[in-house]
Amino acid sequence: MKKPDLESLRKIISMYHMTMDDAEINAYQKIMNESLFDSYEHVDRMVEPELPVNYKRTPGYRPPKEENPLNAWYWKTEVEHAELGKLSGKKIVLKDNVSLAGVPMMNGTKVLEGFVPQIDATIVTRILDEGGEILGKAVCESLCCSCSSFTSDTGPVLNPHNTLYSAGGSSSGSAALVASGEADMAIGCDQTGSIRMPSAWCGIVGLKPSWGLVPYTGIFPVDITLDHVGPMARTVDNVALLLEVIAGPDGLDPRQYGLQPKSYSKYLTGDAAGLRMGIVEEGFGWKNLSEQDVDRTVRKAAESFTKCGASVETVSIPMHRDGIHIANIINTEGTTVQMFRGNGLGTSWKGYHQTQLLDAFADGMAARANDLSAAAKITIMTGQYMQNAYRGRYYAKAQNLARLLRKAYDNAFRSFDVLIMPTVPYKATKLPDNETELKKIIDLSFGVDTNTGVFDVTGHPAINVPCGSTDGLPIGMMLIGRYGEEETLLRAAHAFETLTHGLFTKPAELK
Repeated sequence: MKKPDLESLRKIISMYHMTMDDAEINAYQKIMNESLFDSYEHVDRMVEPELPVNYKRTPGYRPPKEENPLNAWYWKTEVEHAELGKLSGKKIVLKDNVSLAGVPMMNGTKVLEGFVPQIDATIVTRILDEGGEILGKAVCESLCCSCSSFTSDTGPVLNPHNTLYSAGGSSSGSAALVASGEADMAIGCDQTGSIRMPSAWCGIVGLKPSWGLVPYTGIFPVDITLDHVGPMARTVDNVALLLEVIAGPDGLDPRQYGLQPKSYSKYLTGDAAGLRMGIVEEGFGWKNLSEQDVDRTVRKAAESFTKCGASVETVSIPMHRDGIHIANIINTEGTTVQMFRGNGLGTSWKGYHQTQLLDAFADGMAARANDLSAAAKITIMTGQYMQNAYRGRYYAKAQNLARLLRKAYDNAFRSFDVLIMPTVPYKATKLPDNETELKKIIDLSFGVDTNTGVFDVTGHPAINVPCGSTDGLPIGMMLIGRYGEEETLLRAAHAFETLTHGLFTKPAELK
């Protein structure tokens, strides 16, 4: 191990607002070097446990352009799996922040390019144990810092409904590959809406489960209080099936607080009899954001639940309009501290720490930080400034307010089983070109999560359900449920899908 020199200690002393002369620093340095590093050197010689890798796989390859028309594939591979199981015959793609041993993981950025995980994420093992065929890795946005689909260093992911438009982010490739029919199911991750936003813009079903239902072990994190991982598919039954397989505690993820998986497929009855549905007024009519056709389409879809046996009323939750501001602060400063300063993992949590990933990311940031996307750079600059200037006070206040935010929705759930609003207040936006100015790039990267980010803060489950389109661009309806009650959301989503005969979930044709 490299021991600290005087200059390193001077910097630390200054960082913590202390003053020492060189004689005093030398005295501390001698004590540190003679005794305090013994434990570090001892642990350095020990072998740490790794997660199991139970199935063989090929190294795979990065598909050429002719094999990747949407630029949605990062890597293709073949992975052995159990012969029989709940997912037999299902083709599945992983978001490229999920560890698949022996297969490169870039997480959308040159900073991590060349990293090859040594472990399988918990959900990967669960999928393979149930016979799922993992086809490879889907492109995601640069470090998952964007809500659109043009920030990955492998190039923009194209919307299969119209390739001039964004597929949404940050699970952009996952949504595009499912929507185009190249995969039956996909894994997405969601910190401000990154499962639901691309699902809405690509016209598929995407579920952000309750916080902690699905283990995040072996997945590149953003902020431990916001991290969610969940299923994406063209149909509700496939979403329910994949959730059954990946949900439940693994004993390694501190986000998990006792939620147990359920047989979600059994709740897909095709009706919503007895369910009380609340249309949240504050989810509509966002100034300078909401499009009238989106609001109109979602209201019409929500009201159609009466044909499935549900009751439908409007409800006001004023604090919903505060939610995105709370989410923005937690996401901005949390990402800065845990991801960028904490080299992806941060500290102060029990569970499996992926040290190889930490080393690779830290080395990459030291060598290639200039390659970060504009969205990542402005996150660092804003988050670190607020940490320096206000010592994390606003992050702390936002986390305190998050409890009031959750309570506001829980109060509404006393009267309703499901809440409804647009997933994204507007349809997919056009992809920018090389001449687009910085402010426009930043505006396109953010803002899509106006309705979605709130529920990453509160932890309530939320699902995007395709409910219409305008000018060939899909529109998504978001259903939100009580914490731990995914089965109610899936039942409601399946009822709507049955009512509309799956009209809005057909594979997209490239345009």
